[in-house]
Amino acid sequence: MIIVQDKLVSDDVVEEQFVCNLTACKGACCWEGDSGAPLEKGELPILNEIFEQVKPYLSPAGIAAIEAQGKYVFFEEAKEWGTTLVDNGPCAYMTLEGGVAQCGIERAWRDGKVDFRKPISCQLYPIRVEKNEIAGFEALNYDRWEICSAACEKGKKEQVPVYVFLKEAIIRKYGEDFYEELDGAAQFLKNGGE
Repeated sequence: MIIVQDKLVSDDVVEEQFVCNLTACKGACCWEGDSGAPLEKGELPILNEIFEQVKPYLSPAGIAAIEAQGKYVFFEEAKEWGTTLVDNGPCAYMTLEGGVAQCGIERAWRDGKVDFRKPISCQLYPIRVEKNEIAGFEALNYDRWEICSAACEKGKKEQVPVYVFLKEAIIRKYGEDFYEELDGAAQFLKNGGE
């Protein structure tokens, strides 16, 4: 573990390699899994506010699921809020474009319709943030998932560590200073602690 500011960062975040390979996986992380994408409490009102602007970018099934269940759902097993699912399968905010999953929220963001890019958990993947509010710590862990095997292969081929691939997302979540400290710690480890 590496401590950056007051966050615990798994060694895997700096040692493992990863580069998304959408041509191989087709964005399967948007339709696989047991619950929706984890949402931070601050993201819940944002989803309420932007829904009408995002709605034109969603599938009819996604719109129907959101209108029936709400813009987000509490998942008991995970004990967290997450994006709504269509029939316990794909994320309701997911659309297919050329057979590849796309985020309807991100498409609206790219078109300048909303200021919110997408849930930070989606942008940070394969890093998952575990919070323990009682103990007062936050841990960044590398989440291994078989559907991302092509991304691991591509990352190894290109020699891109997980944290470097996720630079923009890490800066969005924690700021530039955090990223620079993480990069410094990673370089220190890479050079054998010298």
